[in-house]
Amino acid sequence: MTSPDLERLATLVQQRRTELRLGVEPAAKLGGISKDTWKRVEAGQKVWDRSYAGIDKALQWAAGSCLRVLDGKDPLPSGHIDTGVQVTEVPKAELEKVVGAAVQRAAIATKGSLTGDEILDLNRRVLDELRKQGII
Repeated sequence: MTSPDLERLATLVQQRRTELRLGVEPAAKLGGISKDTWKRVEAGQKVWDRSYAGIDKALQWAAGSCLRVLDGKDPLPSGHIDTGVQVTEVPKAELEKVVGAAVQRAAIATKGSLTGDEILDLNRRVLDELRKQGII
């Protein structure tokens, strides 16, 4: 018997593989896993976490996407830039928190003369500007 999350992962993996026009064997090869392991995932069976990492890679999903699906979330797409840098989309709901924390850490790291209130004000202004631009 399979769990609902394993079944959902199986469906999403098969759909994405089909979108990419990959057979099971070529997809498994791209992910560095066996075709039998790939078939287990598409059958809704549990496999080692390291196998899920190979599936993420083959399906051009962000690292950890299969595990996100097993936690009831959606996979995140991954884009690659020629420089080898991996770009991952951050869900809009989480973006404000991530940007706010980054602004605060950057302001503190400058070791300037900004007070705590000034850092909070800078954070607010950055977030307001990103909202005006429709990014957040």
